[in-house]
Amino acid sequence: MTLDAALEALEDAAELGEGRIDDADVAAIRVVLERSASRRALSSEHTVVGFFGATGSGKSSLLNAVVGEQLATAHVRRPTTSEPLAAVWGARGSDALLDWLQVADRRHVETAFAGDETLSLILLDLPDFDSVEPQHRAIAERLAGQVDVLVWVVDPQKYADAVLHRSFVAPLATHGAVTAAVLNQVDLLPADAVPDVVASLRGLLAADGLTDVRVLHASAATGEGVDAVRATIARFARERAAQSARLAADVAAAAGRLEAPDIAPEVAAPVRARLTDGLATAARVDAVARAAGASYRKRAGQTTGWILTAWLLRLRADPLRRLHLLPTTRARGRDADVHRTALPPQSSAERAQASLAVRAYGDAASEGLGDGWRAAVRQAANEALAVVPDALDRAVARTDLGARGSWWWVVLAIVQWVALGAALVGVGWLLAAALLPIWSLPAPEVPVEQGWPVPTLLIVAGVLLGILTGLLGAALGGAIGAARRARARRRLRAAIADVARTEVVEPIEHERDRAEAFGDAVRRARR
Repeated sequence: MTLDAALEALEDAAELGEGRIDDADVAAIRVVLERSASRRALSSEHTVVGFFGATGSGKSSLLNAVVGEQLATAHVRRPTTSEPLAAVWGARGSDALLDWLQVADRRHVETAFAGDETLSLILLDLPDFDSVEPQHRAIAERLAGQVDVLVWVVDPQKYADAVLHRSFVAPLATHGAVTAAVLNQVDLLPADAVPDVVASLRGLLAADGLTDVRVLHASAATGEGVDAVRATIARFARERAAQSARLAADVAAAAGRLEAPDIAPEVAAPVRARLTDGLATAARVDAVARAAGASYRKRAGQTTGWILTAWLLRLRADPLRRLHLLPTTRARGRDADVHRTALPPQSSAERAQASLAVRAYGDAASEGLGDGWRAAVRQAANEALAVVPDALDRAVARTDLGARGSWWWVVLAIVQWVALGAALVGVGWLLAAALLPIWSLPAPEVPVEQGWPVPTLLIVAGVLLGILTGLLGAALGGAIGAARRARARRRLRAAIADVARTEVVEPIEHERDRAEAFGDAVRRARR
């Protein structure tokens, strides 16, 4: 992967992980990104090599030996280095780079480094990292994060120093490609002991994570090994890859601090079903569905029942009208998005049911995620719980409960009116035949069929037809009302499932997608 791609991946990881991973990790990433942008905007011709070491390791003497001039001794505060000193080959572009490095003491060297006049190089002699002065250590720590190449200079007495390895070398274990270690002052060792000490140093560095680091030995006093140190530095400068390698190592180190979330598979179907069930219970889906069926039966009875008794049904409140869910009520200029039902507020048990369902879904969705991501999922679940009650009410209000009338109501209503008309004709006929003679008016003839007066037959037929039609209407209303109840329940559950998806699942899945994208970014940055 190119450095540009790695930096982009690291920036993506920082943005995606904001608020979900440790703030210190985000800050470390921001430092790397800012430092990388600054370094890449400065001279790419120069390779910056820093000499780091403890007090007495001979950094300054080794730098003088490598340069071939007594630069370090010219500093008034030597031999204890308090401010970084720069030996510079190639003046063009070096000032801005040294300004960024905050190195004021700059010595331009005219002699070609390692005999190669094409090399543009900056060697830094740095304060001791174990100095008793805190600001000296701070300078060393800062420049350890800025130089392109790190050269650890150790002496036979302190090469195993715990502070060096724990505080400086180990945190930069990913930087082996731009690191070299020099065992200085080997003139203080017996010649046959040098290989063993070098091997011991190499083992300590391997334990720090630097398995492929260059390990050299030298003596600034006798000149032994100085050419090898100079050649190693020249190779870094000649290849001109140290800057990119250093920045790539910084990216890898920053990404290494991050833990890519282990995203669980898609939330199991039973968990999703329990979410819908819990919200359906909180929305009183069964109660509303029963009201839809009861409302249908009531209105069917009012329309198709025996006219002489059907009016009594009008005295009973319509279950859907009571909930503001009757189609005619909802149609009177009401906006379905703002219309509300008259369902009573959720009880504590219903709220608990919804809360349990939402949190159970969140817990299942956050399985395998780190603490920060789990907290983000829980936050999404809590935010969902705050809006779910209104969303459920709107969903119920918008749902077509299928409670409108049926065509057969009209047919049976016509039959009822015909039956009533026939009965009234029979009654009127009999009354006219009985009362008109009293007023000396001609009475209508009353024919007889099969021994029954025709008016009486009309009355009996009208009453029986009305009762039978009413019973038929009640039977059809009950059967179709039950079907309407089941259909209303299905539609309501579908509406509740939409609420679960938009208000609960999608925000939580957004966090899961974000965690997955974060993990991908981390893995890309580590490559």
